[in-house]
Formats: sequence, C-alpha cells, structure tokens
Amino acid sequence: MEDLDRHILGLLSHDGRMSFTDLGKATGLSTSAVHQRVRRLEERGVIQGYRAVINHTAVGMPLLAFISITPTDPSAPDDVPDRLRGVADLEACHSVAGEESYILKARVPSPGDLEDLLALIRSSANVSTRTTVVLSTPWEERSHPVE
Repeated sequence: MEDLDRHILGLLSHDGRMSFTDLGKATGLSTSAVHQRVRRLEERGVIQGYRAVINHTAVGMPLLAFISITPTDPSAPDDVPDRLRGVADLEACHSVAGEESYILKARVPSPGDLEDLLALIRSSANVSTRTTVVLSTPWEERSHPVE
C-alpha cells in the first residue's frame, strides 16, 4: 500500500465525513484523484464502511456488557456466531484464545433486559456465560495509526 493511501486512511479514520476537497488539501492531491483513491480503497475492502457514532444513553441503551461464552458440549459443532448473529442486542462477537470461546459485546436498556439476553444466549447457543458489566467508558474507538 502506498504512503499516500495510508495518509488518506489516517485522515478518514479520524474523520470519516472528511470531504474529498479537504482530503485533497491535506494530501496535495486533486479532489478527483482523492476520490479515485478512496473508491479503490473501498473496492479492495480496505475501507469497509462508514458509520455514525451513537450516544447509547440518549437512545435508551445505556447498559454495556461483555459476555464470555463457553460451549456446554465441547464436541458440538462450533456454530455459535451463526446461532447468535440475529440477536439485535449483540454488537460484536469475537473469537478468543483462552478459557472462553467467544466474547460478545452487548448493549441493553436495563439489568432485567441483560438477564433476558443471557437466558436467550444460553438457550440459543447451548453455552455457559460469564458477564462483565461496564461501569463507564473513559475512551473507545481509538483509530489505529496507519500512516
């Protein structure tokens, strides 16, 4: 990957809404040249998307929890991600090394909703769970330097 592409990625990782004109000014390229580079990065899958960052408390989803899961039957097929993909309160599923098989990131309105979610996860995926409730998030979504 060219240094110029890395520079563009760095700029976009800090501000995904940066205009092609502003990207051009920051990189010394024309607006159309920047547009072509960004389009190529998207087509190659280097840029996988753009998203809004939501204030979850403002939309009634203030409780964040990480749920570590372990299969109750280790000989069963490892299809947990597929079984849980459609559960709306789960934001992420990470395969991990260690005692647990996966760590899920969940966001719900209340402790009661978390309890219901845990019951759903256990029954849907035939797993045991260990849950960590987040008290606060001093920072998150730091971009990794690509430049």
